[in-house]
Amino acid sequence: MYISVMLTLFRRHLKSCKFKSKGRKHRTCGCPISIEGRLHGKVIRKSLDLRNWEAATRLMRDWELSGDSPVLSVREAGERFKADRQSMKLSDAMMRKYKHVVAELTQAFGDRPVKSITTDDIRRLRELWKFAPVTMQKRMEMVRKFFSFCLESDWIDKSPAKSVETPPVKYDPTLPFTEDEMEKILWAADSIRVAHPRMPVGNEKKLKALILLMRYSGIRISDAVMFKRSLLAKGMLFLRQEKTKQPVLVPLPKKVIDALDACDEGGEYFFYRQIGKPKSAITEWQDRLKKVYVMAGIPDGHSHRLRDTFSVDLLQKGVPIQTVSMLLGHTSIKTTEKHYSPWVKSRQTALENAVKMSWTS
Repeated sequence: MYISVMLTLFRRHLKSCKFKSKGRKHRTCGCPISIEGRLHGKVIRKSLDLRNWEAATRLMRDWELSGDSPVLSVREAGERFKADRQSMKLSDAMMRKYKHVVAELTQAFGDRPVKSITTDDIRRLRELWKFAPVTMQKRMEMVRKFFSFCLESDWIDKSPAKSVETPPVKYDPTLPFTEDEMEKILWAADSIRVAHPRMPVGNEKKLKALILLMRYSGIRISDAVMFKRSLLAKGMLFLRQEKTKQPVLVPLPKKVIDALDACDEGGEYFFYRQIGKPKSAITEWQDRLKKVYVMAGIPDGHSHRLRDTFSVDLLQKGVPIQTVSMLLGHTSIKTTEKHYSPWVKSRQTALENAVKMSWTS
């Protein structure tokens, strides 16, 4: 049985539109687009919540082929995407990032059909971002993952985010702490209550232990703050890196073990009192460490440099970068190479030899 499909797009001109007199099929203004006609036996007349004529035309053709019921909105697709990410047992930190991205897409596009989102829409969204280039790259990567999910679910024909570019990232060279700086940092941790007398008694011991733990294990501050006593056995640290969930076993110097023993209060964790959310505890220790760096005369110091100090120390002593990558819990050795390749001893030795060879020519 033949069922006619006759749909028409038209502009609902705003009162302020200077093209109002040109009629409702005028295409070049930015007024809202609606659709009317008969679709698979059903009379429809409704707004598409679109202003882009190309996107509206594409959506109309999709409806003519399959009807309007299977078309998911960005809001609905976002909820499905979050549920999929949740089922993958991702970390709380990663889930928060995905939720932020979905919330941003939902706020920007709401109940618009996900099929109607264009590359230009994503470019306009990117133009609103005030992030640093590296953050912008990571945000766009997550936006692309959302649309890839939609593509794999057959809700769209192509990803509108695939070709949207982000600013190039210029990575500053990794700067580990020097031995002199480490001495000043540990002195500041020991003396922190002199400058901050309201800081609870015992925090100076915990700060010192936290600093030494990160310096000699290379773990992130999030892993360090949530470090459990059960993960310490016979001078070895055993944990799963938060980002990769891969098991890591690291021997610790005696001074790190002694510092942990000195601040041990008998709880499940060394630095987390299980009061409030873990994220709040991590932020609190970051603030305390910032006070330590300022007191040590290193106002631009941050905890990741302790991780850098651990990594560079290994590389300069000839440890293969593949091993360092595993210890750091990087998901790809490319990440390790991007940040630490200038510090690889074998690479530096080869460069020095090449330069020295030119002296004899």
